[in-house]
This record gives sequence, C-alpha cells and structure tokens, in this order.
Amino acid sequence: MLSTSRPPSRLTREILHTLPSPAWILEEHLLEYNLNILKNIKERTGVRILLALKGYALWHSFPLIRETLDGCCASGLWEAQLAAEEFGREVHTYAPAFKEEEIPRIARISHHLVFNSPAQLRRFGNTAKKINPDLSLGLRVNPEYSEAPVELYNPCGLHSRLGTLEGSIDERVVESVDGFHFHALCEQDASALEGVLKAFEEKFGRWLPQLRWVNFGGGHHITREDYDREKLIGILSEFRRRHPHLQIYLEPGEAVGWQTGPLMATVLDIVENGMQIAILDSSAEAHMPDTIIMPYRAEVRGAGKAGEKAYTYRLAGNTCLAGDIMGEYSFDEPLKVGERILFEDQMHYTVVKASTFNGIPLPALVTLQRDGKIRVDRRFTYEDFKSRLG
Repeated sequence: MLSTSRPPSRLTREILHTLPSPAWILEEHLLEYNLNILKNIKERTGVRILLALKGYALWHSFPLIRETLDGCCASGLWEAQLAAEEFGREVHTYAPAFKEEEIPRIARISHHLVFNSPAQLRRFGNTAKKINPDLSLGLRVNPEYSEAPVELYNPCGLHSRLGTLEGSIDERVVESVDGFHFHALCEQDASALEGVLKAFEEKFGRWLPQLRWVNFGGGHHITREDYDREKLIGILSEFRRRHPHLQIYLEPGEAVGWQTGPLMATVLDIVENGMQIAILDSSAEAHMPDTIIMPYRAEVRGAGKAGEKAYTYRLAGNTCLAGDIMGEYSFDEPLKVGERILFEDQMHYTVVKASTFNGIPLPALVTLQRDGKIRVDRRFTYEDFKSRLG
C-alpha cells in the first residue's frame, strides 16, 4: 500500500559535519517516496508523466527517476540534449520561440516538438519533420484561465506571450499537429486543474477528435501531502472517458523534487546592528533566488519565527547585496560560528537558477543514497566561475 506520510530526513549532525559547505543535499529515499506517488497516478489513470527539467535537473538522480517517469520536458536545446544524453526516454521540447540554427539538433533528439505559435509551426514544422519523420508536432494553446496565486507565474495572464489563443487557430494549423499543450498551474491542487480543463475544452474541444495527445503541462503539486490525489485521478479518468483516443501527459518538475532535501549553509560570523545577524556561506540572491523573486520564506530545520524561541537572528547571505537576507528565525540555543543551517525543501528551482553573483561559490551537489552512503556528485571550483565569464 502506498504510504500516506512522508518519511523523515536521515541527515544527522554527524553526517552534516562531514560535508562540504554550502551544499545541496538530495535524500534519495525522499525522492523515491515522490516517485511512488507518481507511479500510483500513472498506474490508475494511464497518463504518461514527464520530468520538467526547468524545475529539477539533477541528472545524477536520473537513473532512479527513469524507473518511474516516461521522459523529460525540455525548455530548449540544452535541456533537450541533457534529457537525451542522461535520461534516455521520451524528450518533449517546447520554447516560446526557437532559433533556426537549433531546429536540426532539437528535431533529431526530440520525440515531441511543441511550438508556441502558428508562425513558428509554419516556419519550422516541415523542416523538423523532414529531419525526423517520427517527430510528433504540437502547439501550445492558451486557455485564458488560471488560478495562479502570483501574477509573475501566471502563464494565462493579461498579454501573456505563452501559448496560442483560440482565435489564432484554424483547420490548417490543426492538420499540422498531433497534439495540444497547455500550462496554467503554479503549485496548485487538482481543483485548479479542473477549472483550467473546463476552459480548455470549451475553447479547443472541437479540435480534440483530430489529435493524438494532450499535454496538461506542469504546476501539479501532486506530491504535497494535502494534495487531493483522488480528485486528480477522477479528473484524468473522466477526461480519458470523454476522449479515449488521446494520450494524456503531465509534466511536473517541482512535484518531483518536492521536499527531497535541504540547502546546507554554515555560520561564518555573527554581527550586531539592532539585532543579531548571522552571516552564512550561502546566499538567497545566488542560491535561493525565488525567496526574493516570488517571494517566500524558506523553512529552517529546528527554527521558529522571530521571537518564537529564545534566540532570534536574521540569517543573511555572504554577498554585497543589502537585501541578501533569508529572513528572521529563532532558535532554542544561541548560534555559533561554524554551525550548520539547513534550509528545507531546496532541491527544486534552486540548482537550476543558481548563480555565482559576487563570485560566491555554488553549493556542492551531494546525495544521501538509499543505502545510507554519502556521494559527493560535484564540487564547484574557481574555474567554473571563471569559465562563465570569458
């Protein structure tokens, strides 16, 4: 029977002090828990599930992930190449716009190629099919409906460039593709998908009998503990009943890496300016950019909100940006220089977005394997920083 509660972390104080700092630490048993949830969805609905590399692209973990998932969705040539080289199953490639010189390589390594507009489809579709006759072409459509909680992450917002509107599709366009793709969710439950799917079918349903597949995009927070997975199964099953000839795809990214490991940092110094400020060897700006962009507050293991516990500190990054601040947290005991700090749930939309702003080193990539052994997958060096600049 599928477990309904997420297993605990296996990271101990002793393990943490053997690791390079800062470091992203993937716990394989937590990744396996997420994959078992996705496997259950697949088995009960017949959908195919892809890993969205834009959210999670730790290719050292691909051997475990490809045991369950059907392939990857890529946001351009380099992600498609990574999927082809390291994942080895289906490669679905979409971008808001493709460059002409990229099309031959993308066409050769992709199974699905999804265009954002009829103009790009007309410009590159025939060329791509000549290069790879087995390639399945698709078009991203905009259902003009979303319940995205933040406008920055709303693909269907006012004047969105993402996807084709209903009025821009005609019979010639539909005859050129095998499927439609839509994406309108952001960290949301099945009820949000229900609303999007209703709008999608109202606007584009008349074309569905001519298609072979539909991709429901990402943003499905399937592995979150309070996600209504039974509702999702019902929605997917009912759609298949209405359209039995269509293959359904989902492409979660965050849901794959959800709560699979922390970012570990170390206290370098503690300064006083109206409050205690702990300077870490990491950075919100460089290593956890969504905490500033979205923004959101990352949880710290063992910590509470400011004033909740006996000792409150502002945790701050080691860059010149005044706003490079993780937030204010309280602890049961005073922090000390050299102490390890764990920012929870930092495996998705962090590694793929991280930078070397100020020349701050990228965190090491570490895996706590299912057998309990530690594997350091990558340490980044000065040469990694320098080579990006010339």
